[in-house]
Parts: sequence; structure tokens; C-alpha cells
Amino acid sequence: MEDNVRELCAYLKKTLKPSRYEHTIGVAYTAANMAMRYGEDVKRAFLAGVLHDNAKNVSDDELLEFCEKNKIEVREIERTSKYLLHAKVGAYHVKNTFHIEDPEIASAVCYHTTGKPNMTLLEKIIFTADYIEPNRREIPGLAEVREMVYKDLDQTVYLIAKNTLHYLRSNKNDANIDPLTLETYEYYKNLCGR
Repeated sequence: MEDNVRELCAYLKKTLKPSRYEHTIGVAYTAANMAMRYGEDVKRAFLAGVLHDNAKNVSDDELLEFCEKNKIEVREIERTSKYLLHAKVGAYHVKNTFHIEDPEIASAVCYHTTGKPNMTLLEKIIFTADYIEPNRREIPGLAEVREMVYKDLDQTVYLIAKNTLHYLRSNKNDANIDPLTLETYEYYKNLCGR
């Protein structure tokens, strides 16, 4: 696996913008750290972190075209907010381009932006690591999320979904709210007894 990760990092360093690659490495190390805390396989979490934004170098129109060509389902929200498709295209590449047969890594890549109800441990780790990694610019509520992350992962996922919805609504982006993000919020809100 180590050789594979080195090759993937080298490939992504060439294909992603420097700031996106820096973010990717930040997510990978944050995911590995969280894996140690929560009992997930560290190398698996690191690999999923490395791969989470592998399709971020593709334009919105190219993402849509790729999905249509490869028969990847495109929901209505993804037609209006095409950038969301980088997660599905990235998950496709995990299996078909990078030949990683672990379906949970592909799923963690697929849901790292929106989340989903009842995520697996690896999915929650990548969803969270993407939000809290050290290179992220400071946003309202980030300190609270970072403080919670090593105490209660479900509570952390709830806070991230809540903050994301608040951000989209405060910027009058209600039309761009993915229903999966709403479902994630409601699921973890109920799970955490809010």
C-alpha cells in the first residue's frame, strides 16, 4: 500500500493546483490522526484522504460530461451545482482508474462533501477531516468543530452539517443545498438528541 500511496501522491501533486494538493495532504494526515483516535485502519484512512479530491482538477462541465458518458447518476441538485459531482467522479476513479478495490474508500470519497445518514466510521472521518484540516481558512464554528472532533465524532458530523446549512442559507444559497446534506443534518441531529 505504501508504494501505491507514494505514486498517488506524486500523480496528484502533478494534476492538482498546489493549494488543492496541500489541502489533500492535510486531509490525509488529519484522517490518519482521527483513525488512531477512533480505531479505524490508519493507512486506509490516509489513502481515502489522499483520494478524496482526486477529481477536483476537472471543470464543472467536464464533470457532468464524464458522468453522462460513464452512466453515473446525476441528481437535479448536481445539474445546477455541478461542482458536487467531483465526489462521484472521484469515487469512480478510486475503483476504475486507481484500481482500489475497497468499496468503503470509494464511498468515503463519494460522500465527503455532502455526508449521508448513518455513515460508516471511515466516511465520517473523511467528511470531518475535509472540513477541519489545518490548511482550511477560518470560518464561523470551525474552532468548536475542531474542539469536538476527538470527543464525539457523531456530534462533530452534526455540527459540520449544521454549519454548512447555516453558511448556505446565510449566503442565500438555499437552491444550492444538497438534499443529502439536509438528510445528514437531520439524521445526526436526531442521533445526538438535539
